[in-house]
Amino acid sequence: MARGTKACAEAWYVYVVECADGTLYVGIAKDVDARVATHNGGRGAKYTRARLPVRLLHTERHADMSAALRREYEVKRWSRARKIERLRLTCRRGLRRRAG
Repeated sequence: MARGTKACAEAWYVYVVECADGTLYVGIAKDVDARVATHNGGRGAKYTRARLPVRLLHTERHADMSAALRREYEVKRWSRARKIERLRLTCRRGLRRRAG
């Protein structure tokens, strides 16, 4: 085995969290539980920092970072309703629109 390579590639995950204001956030991580803890500790994405706490709704396993990034991009382009329908999410606020 060549120096610096791994025996097998580590999996990457696409995850969806629901923020306290009912919005959905999509991201990728190797360790989803640690990433959600980071979000809830106020050290995650700028978007989630102002919308704490977050609740994990969905994860998908992918073979590598590239595949996870492609899927993240695809899901981020969907409307909220489509995310809920296609990923079979159970949100606290369902399909209702956010106030404002």
